[in-house]
Amino acid sequence: MPKRTHWIPHFSTGNATLDEQHQQLLAQCNALADCLDNPGVTGGNSFSGILEGLFASVREHFAMEMELLAGNGYPMLDEHKQESEEFDYLASEIISTKNFDQEELQTYLALWCTGHIVGTSGRQRPYLERQTESAS
Repeated sequence: MPKRTHWIPHFSTGNATLDEQHQQLLAQCNALADCLDNPGVTGGNSFSGILEGLFASVREHFAMEMELLAGNGYPMLDEHKQESEEFDYLASEIISTKNFDQEELQTYLALWCTGHIVGTSGRQRPYLERQTESAS
């Protein structure tokens, strides 16, 4: 059974761009679930196409996060960079329909994305909110 993910306000980082990206990652995980629930109805998007789009979105997201956090004195940049590199390795070498069935991939990615958001939002919020306040 596919794992659906939902945005809740507690996930907010205090930065509208990152929050929108996080919401998009969750939506892409749900689009993968839609493919599994309705294999014949993909709206022109195949599971593999959505999967590749999700990988691209995560990479783009990490780049944006790194840029914003570096500019705001985030003390855990090395750990964040390591998480980005780990995901990139997994997406390039391991996470594929050759190694896992689609349901396993969808469940893993939904849990990974949710874990990333929950794990980073609280730590990042003080640094990103400070940026929002200084822009006002």
